[in-house]
Amino acid sequence: MDSHLVVLAGAELKEAEDKHPLSKFMDSRNAELLEKIDATSCVACHTEHRPAMTRAMGVTQPDDVCFHCHAGIAEERESHAGMRFDTCASSGCHNFHDNRALYEDFLLRHLDDPKTVAKPLVSMRNFIAIAAMLPDYPSDRYPVESLEADRADAPPHAATNDALNADWLASAHARAGVNCSGCHVDSAQENVDWIARPDHQACATCHAPEVDGFLRGKHGMRLAQGLSPMTPALARLPMRNEAKHTELACTTCHAAHRFDTRTAAVDACLSCHADEHSRAFRASKHFELWLAELEGRAPAGSGVSCATCHMPRTEQRDPDLDLRRIVVQHNQNDTLRPNEKMLRPVCLSCHGLGFAIDALADPQSIRTNFNGPPAVHIRSLEMAEERLRKHEAQRRASMSATVE
Repeated sequence: MDSHLVVLAGAELKEAEDKHPLSKFMDSRNAELLEKIDATSCVACHTEHRPAMTRAMGVTQPDDVCFHCHAGIAEERESHAGMRFDTCASSGCHNFHDNRALYEDFLLRHLDDPKTVAKPLVSMRNFIAIAAMLPDYPSDRYPVESLEADRADAPPHAATNDALNADWLASAHARAGVNCSGCHVDSAQENVDWIARPDHQACATCHAPEVDGFLRGKHGMRLAQGLSPMTPALARLPMRNEAKHTELACTTCHAAHRFDTRTAAVDACLSCHADEHSRAFRASKHFELWLAELEGRAPAGSGVSCATCHMPRTEQRDPDLDLRRIVVQHNQNDTLRPNEKMLRPVCLSCHGLGFAIDALADPQSIRTNFNGPPAVHIRSLEMAEERLRKHEAQRRASMSATVE
């Protein structure tokens, strides 16, 4: 397995407080578990280069892998009696490494959630508002102020035209004071040469968190390894034939000079993706909300685009500065496998936990891009509530016995 990917996976598992860490299997008290599954290396469950036996999340173990160590779960927890051996990893239940969105205290806090929250909104991006206060923003070269056409600093030999200049003037870059040289000149180099086609490294000058996410995800992972860019032709999901040789970089979705985030949020995605879920988006309730926001019929942040769910906005706080920065997570795979990782950063912005769990567990709902209520129900919240009531009853009985 590539060392870069191992480091990324290790960091994510540390953040998730991995439920099945290596230390658990190296503990002599659990020696018998190694006879059932040797979980001391990643490739024990994620065998490389075996597409014929690879299922969701890159797992190459049989569906009953959990059962071998947890055969007595129905005796330990009455609520699990009668459950199929292959349902452990259902959305709303467990996954091998990370249960951040599903632990009992979290479930109990959301018992009374409505299907849709009172004000379904996502956080608004605020980069321009705080850029001048960020210590790594080049305010000395590009003060945050709106620029007009006569202040464009492209040199005479640069290939410009009216359409290109109009795109730049309509962009957030021009409104924030980022001139042509902001992207086309590498100020870190002593030789200040004009770069005709800036790459993602130029974007990282101001958008380092976004570029970092991009390089971690499937769109940018080849560039992170110094390889040629990813193309839809290399994808396993269905892609549009006309896009199969498109090289993926920042400007593939954002379009150089205009950098229209609204186009990037839907049209850019659907110009490549042709799987059933993607093709159903324009007929979904989510798309209706997106159109309403674009047309000004609904407040900003109420629309649901492809990026709303697959590139969610997350909050970053500077420990030394009193700054709250809203960053778009450009690792589109970060919340995709397993899909309940979407619950906290995505679904709960608009929906209650129970409704969201059911929707993510319903394959037909996913195929239709959630165009209608889920037809599947996961009892995670009820099970947590029943367990709580049982514990409370036992506590009251114990207190009564003590008093007597």
